[in-house]
Amino acid sequence: MGAGGGRTGRERRAAAGMAARSLAAFGAVLAVCLALTAATNPGFVVRITQAGLDYAHQHGITVLQKELAKLKLPDISGDFPVRRLGKVRYEISSLDLRSFHLPYSRISLVPNVGLQVAISNAFAEVDGNWRVKFHFIRDHGSFNLEVKNVYIKIDLKLGNDASGKPTVSTSACSTRISSVDVHFSGKFGWLYNLFYSAVESRFKKILESKVCDSVVRSVGGDLQHYLQTLPVTAKIDARAGIDYSLVAPPMATAQTLDVDLKGEFFSLAHRGAVPFPPPVLALPPDHDRMVYFGASSYFFNTAGFAYHAAGALVYEITDSMIPKGVEFHLNTSTFAAFIPQLDEMYPNMLMKLRLSAPSAPFLSITPGGISLQPVVDIQAYAILPNTSLAHLFLLSLTGNVSATIDVKSGHIVGKLTVGRMKLSLKHSDVGTFQVRMLQSIMNIYASSILLPRVNERLAEGFPLPLPDRIQLSNILVQFHQNFLLLGADVHYTPREHR
Repeated sequence: MGAGGGRTGRERRAAAGMAARSLAAFGAVLAVCLALTAATNPGFVVRITQAGLDYAHQHGITVLQKELAKLKLPDISGDFPVRRLGKVRYEISSLDLRSFHLPYSRISLVPNVGLQVAISNAFAEVDGNWRVKFHFIRDHGSFNLEVKNVYIKIDLKLGNDASGKPTVSTSACSTRISSVDVHFSGKFGWLYNLFYSAVESRFKKILESKVCDSVVRSVGGDLQHYLQTLPVTAKIDARAGIDYSLVAPPMATAQTLDVDLKGEFFSLAHRGAVPFPPPVLALPPDHDRMVYFGASSYFFNTAGFAYHAAGALVYEITDSMIPKGVEFHLNTSTFAAFIPQLDEMYPNMLMKLRLSAPSAPFLSITPGGISLQPVVDIQAYAILPNTSLAHLFLLSLTGNVSATIDVKSGHIVGKLTVGRMKLSLKHSDVGTFQVRMLQSIMNIYASSILLPRVNERLAEGFPLPLPDRIQLSNILVQFHQNFLLLGADVHYTPREHR
């Protein structure tokens, strides 16, 4: 029994050790998975500079000032003891906050935390009625109250909700009133002085509390609702959309506020996983504009992937689409000059070309610009008298394409320029022929028909992630390794209140 018991103990220790090692291995794998998940790069970054924050702050302060001027103040009443004389009974009612001014304020970035708004030297004016009773003395009248040197500090916490929209909340608010001057109308000046200090103290506490309550409501209401107008998904057309959801809470640094977005096109019919990862997106420390947009090569390449998955990269050319200035037609008679056997097999028949991308186009971005080398399959058909199609040949067209980029009406727009193109034969149903003889005619079809249609679509552009009523100006376009940088100043148009 003793020997058997010893072996059981060793087995238990071995099993415990194996379990510990398995648990450690699982923990390591989990940690790596979490690290990889956390390290997922954004496809699109929005950077707001201090100049952009200052501009937004100006409009925010205007809204807050209007909200503060709407504050409803409660009546104040009480008994104020006067040594050896008894108590003064006072009532302050019908308080009307006539104005609230915020002349000096600033917004600051708090690294890794959020934003802080500091308001100084604010002032307000309040009118109201008073009533007092002291022994047999009764009096009433009106008063004017001046609140001076009001200091307000607001801490804003930025985040994102489950849908990927930005969120904002007031994490802290403090208000300090340095001075309150009350001017009473009435005959008994010495009587007012008896309860003045009590009114001043209570009024300060009430107004300080009301100010922060209003701030919390304004941030959680007006500001939060406005941020929610940022489109986290933007439908482009009937085929595709863009996912602009936040992948992490906005990050405040010492100089900028960075917002990481997914930045991914997707097919509306079927959204599948993108088979390539986004590269590292590190924006340069530029601060000349209010806002910068960093669009990685991943952002643009998911567009090609989404449209290819949606079956949108297919285009057909018929004879009716040939420009008037072109002296030949899309028919077998024209192509018989290069492929003589067409005259015998399909004499005097119209043709159709079906252009398609065998795979999604993939572009690259370098400091020199945007370039891509798309591959296009060209299937040629003869249109038979009964309108059915006869396969003629299948060509592969490759070429060097460059792109120019701009921003118009809040959209990224582009234009492609085609360089040298090369044809190769993939399959023929009409026998052998010299493909190079078709090079010039295919160049004309591509440059005069296909390219204008593509550029027409690119001129419509793709929407940038902008909240409501924002316009961009003073556009800057720069190319960097693996990303495009767009800079702009911002103009906000407030909603008209009727």
